Amino acid sequence: MTRLLRNPKTLLLLIIVLSVFLISLGGGALGNAFSGGYLGSPIAHIQLPAESVLADPLFGNFYLTNTMLATWLTIAILLVLATLATRKVSVVPGRLQNLFEVILEFFLNLMESIAGPQNARRFFPLVMTIFLFILAANWVGILPGFATIGRFEPATEVIHHAEVKAEKDHAHLNLDEVHLQVFDGNGGIAILPFGSLDSVISGHELEEHGVDSGQRAGLLVPFLRSSNTEVNTTLAIAIVAMVMVHFWGLTSLGVFGHLGKFLNFKEGPIGFAVGILEAIGEVARLISFTFRLFGNIFAGEVLLAAMAFLLPLIGIIPFLGLELFVGAIQAFIFAMLTLVFASLATISHHSE
Repeated sequence: MTRLLRNPKTLLLLIIVLSVFLISLGGGALGNAFSGGYLGSPIAHIQLPAESVLADPLFGNFYLTNTMLATWLTIAILLVLATLATRKVSVVPGRLQNLFEVILEFFLNLMESIAGPQNARRFFPLVMTIFLFILAANWVGILPGFATIGRFEPATEVIHHAEVKAEKDHAHLNLDEVHLQVFDGNGGIAILPFGSLDSVISGHELEEHGVDSGQRAGLLVPFLRSSNTEVNTTLAIAIVAMVMVHFWGLTSLGVFGHLGKFLNFKEGPIGFAVGILEAIGEVARLISFTFRLFGNIFAGEVLLAAMAFLLPLIGIIPFLGLELFVGAIQAFIFAMLTLVFASLATISHHSE
């Protein structure tokens, strides 16, 4: 340790890291208690349903949501990368082509070891698409600008929505429980600002004291939010995966061979009961697919927001690395489970 400290470069690096840590500590919510908080911002408004990026429906009852925009952005990024990787395919691959070839070859070899060469090539397009989409969606969701830039929703709209919800629940609206953020300037776009940890007021405080001149109270509705933090997205992926699993089962075993797994009248009451349990298991797979991915990614978004609130700058860096890892693991698990379920669907219960 003493030898390391004698090295000027190591000592300088330690001083920089320590300085950034102290600045981060003093600038966040912890430092706000001691007249700090110069880097912090109010914790981002987070809710389970996806938010509409427009105040009104796009057409009819169709709302354009922030997770929908993030999904389109993810697809666009994948299309651009695929185009760049395959634009000039050569025997001696470039860096991007080589990267894609390594990834594809790894997955193809892994799938052949699990499902066999013939089935692996049948399952490969869907399984690989699921992996790449979930991976890209998870990683895109931690880019700067997600959940921090969006549409400004005035306090009147926020309170109105709270009143409607309270009326549906047959409850009385308590304005002290309606939390609003205070932003500088005017306009329909808001940015979650630095150094504004105290810029949060309740609906009651707004009615009593209002806000200063040049300020406005309301909520930031983000333009972009990670696709997989909305349960409808993960449910859609799960439905596609399970529909294809049963399609492969039907094409491999035939209609009666595949459905016979779930409606088994040939082996008596026990066989019939086992078939019903198999059918329940298929529904459970769909549910577990949906909520495993949604729960992990949504929890990660909440964690990042909390750490940015408590310890901005350096405090969030380890958790960004963790989210990159979790995003890759969740994509791999979803893809591999799809492969395993597809392999099982093509095997008859009576095969030896």
